[in-house]
Amino acid sequence: MYDGPPVVVVGNGPVGQTTALLLARWEIPTVVLDAHERREAVGSRSICQQRETLDIWDTVGAGRAIADEGVTWRVARTYYREHELFQVAFADSGDSPFPPWVNIGQARVEQVLDERIADAPLVDVRWGTTVTGISQDDRAVRVETTRGTIETPYVVGCAGARGEVVRAAIGAGFEGRTFEDRFLICDIRCDLPERELERRFYFDPEWNPGRQVLMHPCPDSTYRIDWQVDPGFDLERERANGDLDRRIRRIVGSVDHEVLWCTVYRFHSRLATTMGSGRVLLAGDCAHLMAPFGARGLNSGVADAENAAWRIAYALHGWASPRTVDGYAAERRAAAENNLAITTSTMDFLVPQSEAGRAHRRDVLERAVTDAAARAEIDSGKLYAPFRYGADRHPAVGALHPDHRLRAAARRARGEFLTHATGGGTWVVRPDGHVAAVSAEWS
Repeated sequence: MYDGPPVVVVGNGPVGQTTALLLARWEIPTVVLDAHERREAVGSRSICQQRETLDIWDTVGAGRAIADEGVTWRVARTYYREHELFQVAFADSGDSPFPPWVNIGQARVEQVLDERIADAPLVDVRWGTTVTGISQDDRAVRVETTRGTIETPYVVGCAGARGEVVRAAIGAGFEGRTFEDRFLICDIRCDLPERELERRFYFDPEWNPGRQVLMHPCPDSTYRIDWQVDPGFDLERERANGDLDRRIRRIVGSVDHEVLWCTVYRFHSRLATTMGSGRVLLAGDCAHLMAPFGARGLNSGVADAENAAWRIAYALHGWASPRTVDGYAAERRAAAENNLAITTSTMDFLVPQSEAGRAHRRDVLERAVTDAAARAEIDSGKLYAPFRYGADRHPAVGALHPDHRLRAAARRARGEFLTHATGGGTWVVRPDGHVAAVSAEWS
């Protein structure tokens, strides 16, 4: 059993919480540092939790609670004005106990993960502790904080977009762009006569002409609504003059409603020039920022946490070479590049930055009303799916192993990959569920 100093996790948001809980599952102690004095539950934020993310949380005892409390949805519809253009239906996958998508606010996810941390003696959370500097050599990392210095074998930076200190420790830039277009986001509680449990995306509806609206159902009869708004939008003025109420009533009608939270956002597309060097790794928003259309932010951050945790655990237990940790940066940066390419393409269609781009979007949407082929050109957000780590030796290599119950042919010992013999060959599965190799000769 590992008996060395704890791993340091910088940032106690959901990615940092997941990292610490996964390391604890591997019997690795952690110290979680966060500059905030306490947890602050603010708005819905990242609401769409994907099946494989729930699977990861389930390994630390949180997936079932999050799934049961959240709202399950299986259909995503896209509209242009009054016309429904198409819908995407998400099917169940194999023997997974979880649905394709569950909507639940980030604040509630954090509460559930906090409950698991409270029961995890290997996780030491230190609020009100600001990291002021990080340095490393080939033996350890020294983390300077406002409450002293910590020496640790590894640091996982989950400090969000403002994690400059962690990025600076590995010389990582944070390159990309900011979209100047603005979006109003509101959490609204109301009882609609026919509560549709599905995602709806509207191009150019009559109640937001020339712009977009996205609507998601959430628990407790609440809805998350995102409006694209004009560059001069003033939320406080809109509250004061009644325009916010009128904006909401164009969607919910005359039913009583309560506004729980509102904010105005600009979206970013940024990626750290490296996601890891030596003993310091970056995860979640500390490593990549992306527009939310497609739910690729938190879901990919949780996948970062899982990749980092098993690699660090295997290195510290001596089950694998420390070089195993080096593979994190290449794999997860490739995943981030893929996610950013997809979300940036979505934003370029949603909020084109040139008159030619706007004319193209109008043309595509107009044609799509009667031409099914044109609908393939519409990008209202390609929803997250786990990244397949590039490998061309076999169609399955690099992908997640399919969900099904493993029988006697499967085995796993501490420090070993899982092997699963089937009629199609033997599959070697990594601790994070990705297929490392497939060989018919081994079966």
